[in-house]
Amino acid sequence: MVSQRQIRADFDARTIVVYQAYAPAVAEPAVRAQRFVPPFSYSRMTWIKPSFRWLMHRSNWAAKPGQTRVLAVRITREGWEEALKRAVLTTGDPARLADAQVHVQWDPERSLRGAALNHYSIQVGVGRSLVRTYAEEWVTEITDITSQAVKIGRLVQSGQSAKAQRLLPPERIYPLPRTIGAPLSVDAAP
Repeated sequence: MVSQRQIRADFDARTIVVYQAYAPAVAEPAVRAQRFVPPFSYSRMTWIKPSFRWLMHRSNWAAKPGQTRVLAVRITREGWEEALKRAVLTTGDPARLADAQVHVQWDPERSLRGAALNHYSIQVGVGRSLVRTYAEEWVTEITDITSQAVKIGRLVQSGQSAKAQRLLPPERIYPLPRTIGAPLSVDAAP
């Protein structure tokens, strides 16, 4: 039986790609510096998503105000897995969630057209106490992929889904260590 909750991502032996969408004022300095720098906020939670399609749904293909620049943020797998070890499900105990350094929620994965699919995509909220570590230690590369996102979105809107599909970043099931899977309910149905 295939789990409804699987982390699908673009990754290699050392890193994993997560996606974020920002206004140009945050994205441009981050791309130049190859790490997050002010005006990026170290005082609020930042949400990272390994699912490109979910972020495209959330940012409306880089058209939503404040989310017009799409970044592919390559972070260390060590940092990713550290975040997941510290994570608490947003649907869990409110007292544990209030003290958690990292929040995790599972939302329906999205089709190219934005329809909810029957499996779930992870969203990871890196809290204030870890956001500087994320921004300054875990990030290894930041790439602006806005033009790719916009191009794919235009193909989808014009009914050229097969062409759009070929331009999607590669994503495959991320192999989590067993010590992480249980707390996140990766193998459990929602």
